[in-house]
Amino acid sequence: MKPQRYQLRKDAVAVLERGHPWIFRDQLSSAAQVFPDGQWLRLVDGQNKIVGHGIFEAEGAIAIRVFRTGPEPVDASWIRGRLEVALGKRADLAKRTDGIRLVHGESDGLPAIVVDRFANTLVVASYSAGADAIARYVARTLAAIGNTVPAEPPSAARLVVGPAEHVVLRPARRRRGPALAARILRGAPPDVVRFTEDGMQLAVDLEAGHKTGTYLDLRALRGAIATTKLAGARVLNLFAYTGMLGRAAETAGAAEIIQVDTSERALAFAAAHHVGDPARHRFIIADVFEWLPALDPSETFDLVIVDPPAMTSRMTQVPSVLAAYRRLYRAAERHVRPGGAIVAACCTSRIERDVFKKTVLASLGPRFALQHEEKPEPDHPVGFPQADYLKITWWQSRAD
Repeated sequence: MKPQRYQLRKDAVAVLERGHPWIFRDQLSSAAQVFPDGQWLRLVDGQNKIVGHGIFEAEGAIAIRVFRTGPEPVDASWIRGRLEVALGKRADLAKRTDGIRLVHGESDGLPAIVVDRFANTLVVASYSAGADAIARYVARTLAAIGNTVPAEPPSAARLVVGPAEHVVLRPARRRRGPALAARILRGAPPDVVRFTEDGMQLAVDLEAGHKTGTYLDLRALRGAIATTKLAGARVLNLFAYTGMLGRAAETAGAAEIIQVDTSERALAFAAAHHVGDPARHRFIIADVFEWLPALDPSETFDLVIVDPPAMTSRMTQVPSVLAAYRRLYRAAERHVRPGGAIVAACCTSRIERDVFKKTVLASLGPRFALQHEEKPEPDHPVGFPQADYLKITWWQSRAD
């Protein structure tokens, strides 16, 4: 699509100068209303100087995703340069796991594009209609790296990308009109693909999993649980999804792991792929917000994991979400044994880190104290404030 000229207001130009990758809708003039969703824009200032290039989004808070600042356009050479930098940052991580986010959107300088590697399979996702073509180019470029006849030894980039035998492209969801089906760009991806993470075997539901298939951003939490002293412990895993955190708890020696989620399919996947000893696991299909308050007070645990899905996409929804968090953690607190712990997670950038921690602490009460927070993984860099979406906190209760 040929870029259209669009003159930014002064406040929007200031956004580019600060290096922020988004221009919000309230920073646009009415002239932007003529652009279709996904339109590429050549951004100019009041003196008609080209200050950047981006993609217009017709709905939502984000109006323009800025790909590149300055007069130079987005071209193949520039994209390859961004990929080279991103892969270089993941070289050490590739020594630990073959489950890696190769591209993390704006934080890697490639807005609206995410690439996850699961062993020999790449899943490439676009989050903006205008970025679909770039996503295809990224997919083919990474596949070429992965399928290059290896040198002796293989290049660092190839070690990060892996063999790339299968490549799936998931186009952006359209706000209007039918959704576009995923495209197979290479190979014949299986419905279930397996990868290894710090020695732990994990599986991904490629056929029906969330987003690219699963949540690689929870790697630090899985590792922390797997290395916690849980021998003989009871663990409650709420919003369990496909049971990766339950698998980590079993690895740590937990004797009983109760996993709760609304999705029958997700829990069936957990039972099939993330259970070593079935006698240690119990799966419950239920709405956590209804099930937990009704749980018998005598049911107590050494570790309670609370990892709810994102519950807000708008700032106006934040107060109701914080109220839901307060109810959730008040209910969870009653089921933690003295000396036990709660993991509290939040996966929305709309709720700031300090606000989340204060909300959890107020809900848990004085017998709990913040033990530590998990840092973002190297393949999920935080390149700007809104990218700090994932908060994972451990809260320890007093032993008395």
